[in-house]
Amino acid sequence: MSDTLLMILLVGVCAVTYSFEIVFGLAGTVLMLPILGFFFDSKTLVVYSLLPQLLVACIALAHSHRKLDVKLLVTMLGLAAVGSILGGFFFAHIPLSIFRRILAVVIVLAGIFLIVTPHFRLGGVGRRMLDFTAGVSHALFGISGPIVMTRLLGTLTDKTVIRNNALCFFTGLNCIRAGYYFVNGAITPQIQQMFFWSFFCLPPVLLLSHRLHFKLNDTLFKKIGAWIILLCGMVYLFR
Repeated sequence: MSDTLLMILLVGVCAVTYSFEIVFGLAGTVLMLPILGFFFDSKTLVVYSLLPQLLVACIALAHSHRKLDVKLLVTMLGLAAVGSILGGFFFAHIPLSIFRRILAVVIVLAGIFLIVTPHFRLGGVGRRMLDFTAGVSHALFGISGPIVMTRLLGTLTDKTVIRNNALCFFTGLNCIRAGYYFVNGAITPQIQQMFFWSFFCLPPVLLLSHRLHFKLNDTLFKKIGAWIILLCGMVYLFR
């Protein structure tokens, strides 16, 4: 397949998967990886995911109501930062396939739990465990959405506050990722080409998709979010 066709395929798939993310605050990268994994190296896709994740966050936060639980966000990021350090250790010493399977099972169970008990509330220990695990997962795979949304759906009620907190959380961890990638020369010419196409083609689609977020009520948002978490866990488990 020619480079041009590959870039068209990349943009088309990401337009769909990251539309989910801008509406619900998760699923873009989890759904993108198994689809495009047939055409691109998985590590290349993980590095590439940095750009669409930042585009989603910038567009959503710039065009949404100024709703954010800053205290909660700082607490989550603090524990996630510690988790990311442990994630770096796992990356060097533990087979990633084993950790990925365990994480996938946890995400599937979380999705089922959210569907069965939509009005549950997480306790303090459960919240901190999820914050920590999100940092580990983001450091290893560039993915933490299903974990973060499980934590936020079990803590907050307003859909826009939930989504905005999730996107700010991802942005904080992605800034760390970006620095690591640049320092270690991970932005290859192929990834630069992928960035170029996506930077100009994805924003118009994401702007249109963003409007769907405000057409959902809080109950429907949480219900669909729970099913997406379950789907992400299944995809993550079997990819």
